[in-house]
Amino acid sequence: MFYYLKGTLVHTGDGIAVLDVGGAAYKLTVSSTTMGMLPPVSAAATVKLFTHMSVREDAVELFGFYTTGELDTFKLLTSISGVGPKAAMSVLSLYSPSALADAIASQNVKLISRAPGIGTKTAQRIVLELSGKLVVTESGAAVSSKNQAPALPAAVADAQDALLVLGYTRAEAQAALSSIEGAESKTTEELIRQALGKLAHI
Repeated sequence: MFYYLKGTLVHTGDGIAVLDVGGAAYKLTVSSTTMGMLPPVSAAATVKLFTHMSVREDAVELFGFYTTGELDTFKLLTSISGVGPKAAMSVLSLYSPSALADAIASQNVKLISRAPGIGTKTAQRIVLELSGKLVVTESGAAVSSKNQAPALPAAVADAQDALLVLGYTRAEAQAALSSIEGAESKTTEELIRQALGKLAHI
């Protein structure tokens, strides 16, 4: 729903950064890596954080990242079975995306398993599934282009996020939206209405 938020940094806490965006305060969960890049709150500086919204049955949480490389790494980590948002943030709090890419390339399971909440088996899974997917570039770590899925049109992506907030699973939302003819040319509201109609008959 949000690609990034840009506003005044008004508060930081234990893994939390709060941005005032046009009078609305957004609380974002951030890694130690991102926290270390933020200016002091006293500077009243304008900050831009790339975002990811996690929707669960009991909570909706917004995660913030200083770079797109960290955001992409987070998405890769959470795509692995057994690695949830908190575990992914634990890894990114201990290692930058570049350091993690190096650890994966060298198959350093022991290093990755040092992150709180990451056991040896999970670390092995991370190395196995992300090998060749997370690469180091001149500007830092990035997702290998051959592993990136085509970006969804903005209206489709917004409609998918809205369906997730309403309690549908990602698979259900994607199936409903993909069955809408000419979805790329429709507005977000039209997509949501038609998708809800299809989901009601499942």
